Amino acid sequence: MNKPVDIKFTVNPPETAGDPLVFQRLLKEETVPVPEYLKSVPPNFGNEDLDASRYTSRDFHRLEAQRLWPKTWQFVVREEEIPKPGDHVLYDIIDKSIIVMRGDDGVIRGFYNSCLHRGRALRTQNGCAGQLKCPFHGFTWDLQGRFKSKPCEWDFQHVDNAKMELPQVRCESWGGFVFIHFDLDAPPLIEFLGVLPDHFKNYMMDRSCSIAHVQRRLACNWKVGQEAFFEAMHTKATHPGIMTFTSDVDSQYDVFDDHIARAITPMGVPSANLSGVDQATVMRDMLILSGRMSSTDGDGHVLPEGVTARQYVGELNRQMFSAISGQDLSQATLAELEDAILYSVFPNFQVWSGYFGNIVYRFIPDGDDHEHCLFDVYLLGRYPEGAACPPAAPLRRLGDDETFDKAPEIGALGDVFEEDMRNLPHMMKGLKASRSGKLKLASYQESRIRHHHLTLDKYLGLGNQNAGKEAK
Repeated sequence: MNKPVDIKFTVNPPETAGDPLVFQRLLKEETVPVPEYLKSVPPNFGNEDLDASRYTSRDFHRLEAQRLWPKTWQFVVREEEIPKPGDHVLYDIIDKSIIVMRGDDGVIRGFYNSCLHRGRALRTQNGCAGQLKCPFHGFTWDLQGRFKSKPCEWDFQHVDNAKMELPQVRCESWGGFVFIHFDLDAPPLIEFLGVLPDHFKNYMMDRSCSIAHVQRRLACNWKVGQEAFFEAMHTKATHPGIMTFTSDVDSQYDVFDDHIARAITPMGVPSANLSGVDQATVMRDMLILSGRMSSTDGDGHVLPEGVTARQYVGELNRQMFSAISGQDLSQATLAELEDAILYSVFPNFQVWSGYFGNIVYRFIPDGDDHEHCLFDVYLLGRYPEGAACPPAAPLRRLGDDETFDKAPEIGALGDVFEEDMRNLPHMMKGLKASRSGKLKLASYQESRIRHHHLTLDKYLGLGNQNAGKEAK
């Protein structure tokens, strides 16, 4: 585990605005006990350049195919997306294909998507099946992967039916998220997740459900895509419309171990890159983004005298989240009710913490194409204790030319995502065109990118090449 280091921060002048201690000062204003895990765990990974070839090189992609994806836990599906026996999704990663299916015993398993006869893929799309039957010759398995039948039994007397079970991958869940691992002897998922389960223990993850799921193919390497969400420094240039209530360059960045890192961006606080923003504007713009106020100011929200926008919106969230979940949230901090607290789980899973509306990101290569990836966005809600889990939101696949702002399921977030998406193909073009072939990262605000590549190096057997210095 990377140990915290003592870094001294100073408040910068407006032209170089930013103060990573802002969030900790906001915590001192809380009127309820503050969870210990919101404290800062600052990283220190040095200042070395990063090689552009990590994103553009076919050889680097193939190294990931051999040494990364077969050797790490990776999120595949939400449990509520496959609620009934026979429900399944296909998970294709590079040239591997896995059927993640709920059995008739309720257990979720992951089967290699390959017939044991001639290798034909058993399933070609998500859905529900009463059995796994090869469309080529009819070899058949039950929902637990046990062999059932084959054609022309007389011609396969040399095949032992007892040894014809479908091979499986490890399949484990946390918080409704189903992960797989290709190594049957890998450490348990709960161990891999480190501090994450403890940090989320108050957030009713056992009563979370998918209320939106949107996927789109992007013209960039999977790391380029996910690293767009690893820092908030890009807000001024890419998302100027949210600066009135997003304290972007004041974000806190934390690293807990090789696999888990975090960014905390205070909300309800104007960007340090702005000046003269009044509290009424902060409140209005936050409520417009959340869909609780129209741009014509006609929804009756007036900021009471002596109340900050952060306090007002936090209390609105407390009331709404309590009503939806049936949970007493009187002891929830404003930070947990409204701030952007985003955890990353190596290699490609990100989840916002908090009591409601958790946003989830996943990036995977698009098959064996290292210049395209698939980006999945989930929104998670909560349902009352004792109630049945609602049906999962249907997957909406956007076409390559469709934009996220055309996905009503994610509301105003679609506009923000689309601002990010517009950068990504040009990132790939610029990385290829780079004369130096090097990326010069910020020491602190882009530390999660350094952290990701340091861990990636460990999986790929590259030591610390081109990724910076590991914390002592």
